[in-house]
Amino acid sequence: MSRASPPLDGVTVLSIEQAIAAPLCTRQLADLGARVIKIERPDGGDFARHYDDRVRGLSSHFVWTNRGKESLTLNLKKPEGRELLDRLLQGADILVQNLTPSAARRMNLGYEQLSQQYNKLIVCNISGYGDSGPYAGKKAYDLLVQAEAGFLSVTGLPDALVKSGISIADIAAGTQAHAAILAALIQRGKTGRGSNIDVSMLDAMVEWMGFPLYYAYDGAEPPSRSGADHASIYPYGVFTSKENEIIMLGIQNEREWASFCEKVLQRSELIQDERFAANANRSLNREALRAIIQERFSAESVDSLTAKLDQAQIAYARVNDLERVWNHPQLRAMNRFAEINTPSGDVASLLPPAQNSDYDPAMGGVPDLGQHTECILEELGYSEKEVQTLREQQAI
Repeated sequence: MSRASPPLDGVTVLSIEQAIAAPLCTRQLADLGARVIKIERPDGGDFARHYDDRVRGLSSHFVWTNRGKESLTLNLKKPEGRELLDRLLQGADILVQNLTPSAARRMNLGYEQLSQQYNKLIVCNISGYGDSGPYAGKKAYDLLVQAEAGFLSVTGLPDALVKSGISIADIAAGTQAHAAILAALIQRGKTGRGSNIDVSMLDAMVEWMGFPLYYAYDGAEPPSRSGADHASIYPYGVFTSKENEIIMLGIQNEREWASFCEKVLQRSELIQDERFAANANRSLNREALRAIIQERFSAESVDSLTAKLDQAQIAYARVNDLERVWNHPQLRAMNRFAEINTPSGDVASLLPPAQNSDYDPAMGGVPDLGQHTECILEELGYSEKEVQTLREQQAI
């Protein structure tokens, strides 16, 4: 049975994007088969291209978030550049942009202006704090949004805030925008009209903060900063073996707790110990319980402990470094990596996490700056001479 085309085959996305949130959103659309035309400044393009040079001279951030796209250099401050954008919009289904709200309005790229001419266009605006309110004009970088959303208040140790090791606020916004665009395409199929989507990094990050927000509902005491341990479930966190290898342990219910006591700790009397009789008690008395567990773990090798944990059906994990993740036995067994083309040659790339039985993800290459400018302009009917004139005018 032959595989079908990806579901967004035939959908055209224009994206005025940079950094992480919007590029991650549109990369996921490209994986689903959309044609994504990435509009970049001629003088250097998306600044994420220059964050580092760790992937054979290319930026790790850029390679991650920009596969499957076409790069078009365009100076939107020039009237010729804006005219070119208008011609592209005539054939576009979706416009994604993460300009500041004021810049979008100044350039007449707000939905109110665009919908009058392109009534089927879906416009997705990704911003730091939204397009109104006291924070609308503030610069929003990932770490700053982590702080504003309360994430730093629950992450780290009691005496030390710790940020996420990845751009979690950007990722939250990008994935919310991706889902909202798919919903807008379904909605357009029902109404025949486009729509406007606003996604702020703050909203997306606060959505991910749902558990601690409700834990502190009505002024209740918030979760404590507990390092790598769970703030309210215990034992759920870090322990070390005889060789000082870290084992992340997770016990979620009373059945698992009883099995852990009997088969791993080999101390059945702990099941009836009032200090540990329910999760709330175990969490309250975690220091005493930590000492009991760690004493046992310190006397055994990691192989012996993991064998017992497997027998007791207790969830655990080892803390992998990034080289181990690249070579993770589960990812390799499931063939989760594919080769994609970049300006520096082929590199490995993780396939999209959601696998569909009907189609394969598109998995296109990572574009060089302006790589597709001429062929896109040819599609729009520009002659070679006209393209050269646009270059001389610094419009592309």
